[in-house]
Amino acid sequence: MSSTPLDLPPVTVRPAREHRRPARDLLVLLRPHQWVKNLLVVPLPLVHPSAWNPPSLARLAGAVLIFILASSVVYVGNDIADRDRDRRHPVKRHRPIAAGHVSVALAAGAGCALAALLVVLLAVVSPGLAWPVAGYLALNVLYSVWLKHVPVVDLFVVVLGFEARIVAGYQAVGSAPSVWLLLCVFFLCLTLILGKRRREIDDAGSAHRPALAGYSAALVDQMLTLSAGLTAVAFLLFLGGDASSAASDNLATLVLVPLSLFGLFRYLRILTLQGVDGDPVRALLRDRVIVSTALLSAGLLTVLLGVDGLGRLS
Repeated sequence: MSSTPLDLPPVTVRPAREHRRPARDLLVLLRPHQWVKNLLVVPLPLVHPSAWNPPSLARLAGAVLIFILASSVVYVGNDIADRDRDRRHPVKRHRPIAAGHVSVALAAGAGCALAALLVVLLAVVSPGLAWPVAGYLALNVLYSVWLKHVPVVDLFVVVLGFEARIVAGYQAVGSAPSVWLLLCVFFLCLTLILGKRRREIDDAGSAHRPALAGYSAALVDQMLTLSAGLTAVAFLLFLGGDASSAASDNLATLVLVPLSLFGLFRYLRILTLQGVDGDPVRALLRDRVIVSTALLSAGLLTVLLGVDGLGRLS
């Protein structure tokens, strides 16, 4: 029988004395490459020109820092809980705890220290963010102990974690959230997570993630098509509704819509033909075409919504 990812033995746990990179391993444990999720999602309130003033930008920066800490606490907790299962995954077996580079006790201590710092920042910097952060943490606790094993539910719990970031961003700048923009991000995140699940089905199967037993490649492909289509529809409705009152140049809209669809199609192409390495964030950041398209779209969206808010910074 040919070897498959499911045939991989658990990674050998090295004794601590053979591996002496504690500071680096602790940093890897916090997954700094994932912090960009907060930078991409939390600043969405900036599409409202009223948010472009120094106090609002300072509060928004604080919200980004708070969610970096909150997500790092979640990553540490997940890696502690999943260490045995991670050792049988072709990629996750190299995570610091699963590989034996960071002990459970040290990881738990680091997680508690981050949680304490998070509480202090919430109390001192942004007390109003306590409820979205508490909701985010509660969702992730339920996800780790139960919901990640329930097919379909596991997808929506992860997406709600992104929505909590967006709500926190709006809370920080005091702007009312755009319903269509929230839905657009919801469906876009669902598309990215489905892409990750699609790759996991091929690479590791349900041995690492039991919920995958409730999926099939064909089912995930159908879900991907539906969620990608809903992403485009929600974005079009946002441009035609919430953004239209501030539109100063219809040409920007005509260019922005094809650009957004191009970026979405580019991701689906990479997912289908090349795979996303089990990490959609890393796949997006590595693709120069997607990054360039996103930056250009963001610039055009700023023009579409008006640049008068930028003058408030001067």
